[in-house]
Amino acid sequence: MSETRGKSEVISFKVDESLRDAMNGIPNRSDFIRNAVVAALESSCPLCKGTGVLSPQQKRHWDEFAEDHAVEECRQCHEFHLVCDKRSGPETAHRSNRKRSSVGG
Repeated sequence: MSETRGKSEVISFKVDESLRDAMNGIPNRSDFIRNAVVAALESSCPLCKGTGVLSPQQKRHWDEFAEDHAVEECRQCHEFHLVCDKRSGPETAHRSNRKRSSVGG
């Protein structure tokens, strides 16, 4: 996420006592929170935006996309990622770790 300099806006939120206590030793809590929010936004799902739920229209688009794509587990890091079923090459024949996913449904 690119950082833009301009007019700032103050956004405040409530935290419970345990979170407040956990943040007591942080020297610049505003900067810490800002960085945490940016990191969370950069890591959220591009479809659901971090909600974990697809709208009916998003689900329809996902189902169409999933016809030619799959969610697979990486053999090296074991994280899941999207792959295109239409790809060609030596990797295509070796899909022993394949795990289909019905994301959003």
